[in-house]
Amino acid sequence: MVRYGGFQSTVRGSLTADSQQLMIEHAGTSLPLTFVRSVRARRASLRVDSARRCILLTAPKRMPFDVALRFAEAQAGWIAARLKRLPARQPFVDGAHVPLFGVPHRLRHRPDMRGTVWLEAGEIHVAGQAEHLARRLRDWLTAEIRRQLMPLVHAKAARVERPVKSVSVRDSRTRWGSCGPDGGLSFSWRLVLAPPEVLDYLVAHEVAHLVHKNHGPRFWALAERLCDGPMDPPRAWLKANGETLLQYGA
Repeated sequence: MVRYGGFQSTVRGSLTADSQQLMIEHAGTSLPLTFVRSVRARRASLRVDSARRCILLTAPKRMPFDVALRFAEAQAGWIAARLKRLPARQPFVDGAHVPLFGVPHRLRHRPDMRGTVWLEAGEIHVAGQAEHLARRLRDWLTAEIRRQLMPLVHAKAARVERPVKSVSVRDSRTRWGSCGPDGGLSFSWRLVLAPPEVLDYLVAHEVAHLVHKNHGPRFWALAERLCDGPMDPPRAWLKANGETLLQYGA
């Protein structure tokens, strides 16, 4: 039991100026929260951080901590239910299934081989010591997504006659793709796990941002023209399966 500013609550964590890792108790269960302050926030809000498997509690700069905490505790039932619905972690271990561009492949550790990754009969074989398996597989998956990304990005950028300064692949936890003010595009490596039409939609989305920096009607009309197929199915797939993608390699 810890007291903050006169408010008593069953909460554990270490407070800093702008961020805090918290555990609040609900029905005998500890619920993980990350408390952050935002200059753009106008009220307290809760959002699921699927990658870190916690709830993000955001509050305005001037909101007292105990007020924000009361808001979270009032929503403890929702927080518990939402965390319970998170998909299971999908570590990269021998025997696991990895959906390469949406097609399930069994992961095989090959300690008898040296330093490489290859496809064979619906399986992904990873050579070397077990402690290096996850890193080697992720490096290989990153290379695979780049191999698919580069021609797709440049082909769509040529259609809108816009230069692409750079294309990077990152471990983004909050965005599947982004377009920088300088024309640099960035994508999550986990898109290698999604069906090809999802990658096509994300590339169309970010290339459209080279022309329109907002999400207005002209942006969406251009994004739809840049997609090689209907735009709604991949958007729906990503909404339904995005949280699962974030659990791979964890």
